[in-house]
Amino acid sequence: MLDVTLIRQQPEQVREALRKRAVDADLPAFLALDARFRETRTTVERLRGERKRISAEIAAHRRTGTAADDDDLQATATALADQVTEAEAELAQLAREHQQFLDALPNLPDEDVIAGGKENNEVVRTVGAPRPDLAPRDHVQLAQDLGLVDYRRGAALAGSGHWIYRGDGAALEWALLNHFLDSHRRAGYEFVLPPHLLTYEAGYTAGQFPKFADEVFAVEEGEGGRPERFLLPTAETALVNLYRGETLDEAELPRKYVAYTPCYRKESGSHRTADRGTLRGHQFNKVELFQFARPADSDTAQLELLARAEELVAGLGLHYRVTKLAAGDTSPAQAKTYDVEVWLPSLGAYTEVSSVSNAREYQARRGGIRYSPEGGGKTAYVHTLNASGLATSRLLPAILEQHQRPDGTVVVPEVLRRWGLPDLLA
Repeated sequence: MLDVTLIRQQPEQVREALRKRAVDADLPAFLALDARFRETRTTVERLRGERKRISAEIAAHRRTGTAADDDDLQATATALADQVTEAEAELAQLAREHQQFLDALPNLPDEDVIAGGKENNEVVRTVGAPRPDLAPRDHVQLAQDLGLVDYRRGAALAGSGHWIYRGDGAALEWALLNHFLDSHRRAGYEFVLPPHLLTYEAGYTAGQFPKFADEVFAVEEGEGGRPERFLLPTAETALVNLYRGETLDEAELPRKYVAYTPCYRKESGSHRTADRGTLRGHQFNKVELFQFARPADSDTAQLELLARAEELVAGLGLHYRVTKLAAGDTSPAQAKTYDVEVWLPSLGAYTEVSSVSNAREYQARRGGIRYSPEGGGKTAYVHTLNASGLATSRLLPAILEQHQRPDGTVVVPEVLRRWGLPDLLA
């Protein structure tokens, strides 16, 4: 959520920042609503005070036996009660409209994030290069030939957008997850296994609700189809809520967490080449990194998270690149995002395996997550950051395609062999 004081004091700056996302918010209308809201709130407070004063005066007269001539006071008290009820109803309606407007606003992109959609994403660096000797087989065919993934039976069990890892495919998936978790734990991240079912408040704090409420798998619905409980689309949604409504000590920051969960999303792939296999599905595995940081440290924290993601991709021997997303391609809750993208030879294109994002205070403001400065003084909102560390459903295709050999076998990255995998998948 954006700071309403910033909108009041610098509306043009806010409007221009939102336009980088192609969001044209009617800030003059909101400021008029905000003025009515604050004026009505003052009126309610004044009327309540007056009603309290009159009630106290009537009570004092009754105690002293001088209430005989209180008819005018009683009439005034009755009129004030009616006025308070009417003003409170108006305030409640204005408060709803006020909050609905703020809830719908995305985060402001950082100044160095350029405007536009994905066509304006900037390649920061490219590591490695495509193999010149490779006449690539498609990862779907490789997975089927090697008995790693059963697409047909996965769809038979759960419908399109689902698959089954089998044999060495399941072992490879599990080795990737163990390798990632082991690496992050050794780097000082606390391991968390969160619930897979979350409440509406969790989705709201993460910035996914109310706008994207129809994109999750709801298991309990409330009024208007509101997802009162839903399957988490990413562990970020759980981790950002660890300290919802709490105030941390500055000395405790940063707090670093790593979580493993399956992720459940309504959006999935199609029969298009770019979506086939495990590239896009309704359920996939992901290791997620998360930090609660001081505002002064959040830029450094984001670069640390990016370095962790890159280290893992590079350690698998994969050709990849890092892309800085344009404002329109950045998630609404985030201020700046870097994507780590692996090369898929069969597509002749890159696909994202990690998004490394800084939400600044946007999520913390929605969830009421603050910290107390060490030297005393006013509490402030923490900054929240997240990164995939990593998502496996796109790594397996990249490993198969980039490490395939002419005879149809696939070289297993050396860092994964200690988890019981062979040197070659054949």
